[in-house]
Amino acid sequence: KTHVLNEWMVLFRKLADSGVFALFLLACIVLTHYAYPSDARVPRYDFLFMLAIAFQIFLLWTRLETLPEAVVIMIFHVMAMCMEIFKTQDAIASWYYPEVFYLGIGKVPLFAGFMYSAVGSAIARGMRVFEVRLLKPPRLAYAGVLVALIYMNFFTHHYMMNLRWPLFVLALVLYRRTYIQFVLVERVRQMPIIWVFAFIACCTWLAENLATFTRVWLYPTQTNGWIVVDWDRLLAWYLLIQLSFVLV
Repeated sequence: KTHVLNEWMVLFRKLADSGVFALFLLACIVLTHYAYPSDARVPRYDFLFMLAIAFQIFLLWTRLETLPEAVVIMIFHVMAMCMEIFKTQDAIASWYYPEVFYLGIGKVPLFAGFMYSAVGSAIARGMRVFEVRLLKPPRLAYAGVLVALIYMNFFTHHYMMNLRWPLFVLALVLYRRTYIQFVLVERVRQMPIIWVFAFIACCTWLAENLATFTRVWLYPTQTNGWIVVDWDRLLAWYLLIQLSFVLV
């Protein structure tokens, strides 16, 4: 029993270590919602952006984050901002940012990209913290084509058939034989990578609910009062995680 309890403690510690940037960002979102002055000279979104930059510098300076991990975060940030700018334009209006900001592009604060980058950071750090090895991974070319189609579908489904479900099935087929090996204490364990993707998607969906509750961004259905984010967003996050994983 003691050994099992120790393994669970190590698991939660390593999960927290992997998601340190995401946890920091989420804590800042919640705290600024309740404690940030409404008449501050620096808007809340811009303040969050500066906090995210400062924390990234801190992680690099203390070597808690490697330069390649930071590069992945920035690439994901840029790709996410492109999608955000598209999704928030008047003709699409999938969601919107209700507060003012100075640092942004179009209707999107620069801070927004870091919310996606936090997912990439957790995956990149998790690969290192858990000493992950991939067993029977798909060819990178196949995985690359899949995530390219996933990314394109986030744009094209507004004008043509939504291929979200077919892409989800394709992802299951592509990774059906892939396992991850990871280290807990001194024992090597393994599990299907599909379960890992599902776990990260669920965590991201829960964080999204907290972020919309604290009004960082809102969906049209939440304009007149907060409600739980649609369950179909879980599928969207599952697919977006494929992109982050391939980048890592």
